[in-house]
Amino acid sequence: MLKGIDPILSPDLLRVLRAMGHGDEIAIVDANYPAEGAGPEIVRLDGIPATRVLDAVLALMPLDEFVPDACWRMEVVGDARKEEPIFEEFRAIIARREGGNFRLASLERFKFYDRANAAFAMVATGERRLYGNIILKKGIIRPE
Repeated sequence: MLKGIDPILSPDLLRVLRAMGHGDEIAIVDANYPAEGAGPEIVRLDGIPATRVLDAVLALMPLDEFVPDACWRMEVVGDARKEEPIFEEFRAIIARREGGNFRLASLERFKFYDRANAAFAMVATGERRLYGNIILKKGIIRPE
């Protein structure tokens, strides 16, 4: 245990977050996502909701402010405009941790898979709500 660091952030996930550089991406995926065969390094946080993981990650990792979009969710199959309740939770966490300058962009299912599978790492959560998947692009920490 460490002071000020959420205890759900395992040593493996802390190492991944520290190793990532500006522009690298990390995918936080739900329990239905086919993570093990996806390609990137997998950090397992079974039993923990994706929203809880997102909040803990964004407590430490900044989003990239130099690109039009720095976070993406998967579109609902058959209805790209449909809003699942978890999407609003993602938006609220992003706004609380990073301010209102970041929107939650969307990607068609297979484009999401392609992008997530090419990420620096993937966090496999225990999220059971459908479409509980998000990709984040790491930003920079400005000198004080």
